[in-house]
Amino acid sequence: MDGERLTIAVTGLNATDNPGPGVAVIRALREAPGFAGRIVGLAYDTLEPGIYARDLVPDVFLLPYPSQGIEALEARLRYIHGRIPLDAVIPTLDSELPSFIALEGTLSELGIGTFLPTREQFDLRAKAGLPALGERAGILVPASRVVTDVEALYGIHREIPYPLYVKGLFYGAALACSVDEAVQAFHRVVAQWGLPVIVQTRVDGEELDVVALGDGRGGLVGALPMRKTWLTDKGKGWAGVAIRDPELEAMAVRFMAATRWRGPCELEVMRDRQDRYHLLEVNPRFPAWVYLAAGAGLNLPWATALLATGREPPPLGPHRVGTMFVRISLDQIADIADFERMATAGELGGGGRTG
Repeated sequence: MDGERLTIAVTGLNATDNPGPGVAVIRALREAPGFAGRIVGLAYDTLEPGIYARDLVPDVFLLPYPSQGIEALEARLRYIHGRIPLDAVIPTLDSELPSFIALEGTLSELGIGTFLPTREQFDLRAKAGLPALGERAGILVPASRVVTDVEALYGIHREIPYPLYVKGLFYGAALACSVDEAVQAFHRVVAQWGLPVIVQTRVDGEELDVVALGDGRGGLVGALPMRKTWLTDKGKGWAGVAIRDPELEAMAVRFMAATRWRGPCELEVMRDRQDRYHLLEVNPRFPAWVYLAAGAGLNLPWATALLATGREPPPLGPHRVGTMFVRISLDQIADIADFERMATAGELGGGGRTG
C-alpha cells in the first residue's frame, strides 16, 4: 500500500482549554505532502470537540475508558477494524498507553501497526523514577521524593525546601509554599489520581519543551525545541516559538541513547538563571502543541505513522526557527443528530453523519 493511502486512527480528541494532542496530530497528518489517506478519530466522551471537526475527522468511534480494562479495548478495536480496516493507530493520552502497549502484539496480528515505547520504557520515565533516569542519562533532574503518606509532608522541607510542587503520578501539579498548602495539594492529587504522590523542588527560570521521536534503537528520528511565550492559568502553553538550542537537542539525544525510546515523547525542561537545564517531566506521547513541529518543517506525526507501518520516513531536515503557534478558541457548529448518534451508537461515519 502507498504510504499516502494509509488509514490511521488517532485518539485524544478532547480539544478543550487543556487540549489533548489528537486534533494537532490529525492536522499534521493531513498536511503531510501528498497525503490522501483516511483518518479515524477515537474518543472517550461524546462531547470531545474533535468529534465534530467534520473537515478533519470524517469517521469517529467511541472507546471504552481505560478503567474498563484491556479486554474491552481489544473488543472495541476489533469492531472498529471490521468496519474500517486500520493500518495504524497513534494513541496520544498517558492513561491509555499501558493498554495499547499491552495490545501491541494483538494489534500487529490484526494488521494494525503501532510505534510505542515498551512497558519498561514507559515505566522508566515515570515521575517517580525520573531522578534515576536523569543519573543514567547524564541529565539534571530537580530533587524529588515519592510520598505515599501525608505524614511525610511534615518533615519533607528538610530534603526539599519550599516552595515545592506536589504532583500526581500521571497528571496534575500544584505549587505549595507551606506545609498546609502541601497537605491540601496532597489530598487533591490523591482524590483525583490516587497514590503515590511526587514532591519535587521548584526550579525558577525559563520553561522550554522538546517534542521528539525515538527510533527504538537509541537514535533520534527528529526533535523540535520550543519556548513557551504565553501560559494559561493552568500553566499550559497557549503560545510558543520554535527555537534552536543545541543543549536541548543534546538532552534529547542523551535521553534516546539511555532509554532506546520507541515512539514520540515530550521533554519538559527548565533553564535556570545559571543556564543549567533541568528535566522536569517526560511525557510518553506527543504534546498538544505538536502541530508546531509540522508547521516548522518536522512532521513527526507523519513519521510516526510511517514507522508504525514498517516504512522508513524521509530524512527530516532542520526546522524553521521562529515558527510560532498561537492557540485559538472558537465555537464549533455541530448537528444535534450527530451528537445523538454518537451517544446511542458510539460512532459516526460510513453514512452515519448528517448533512
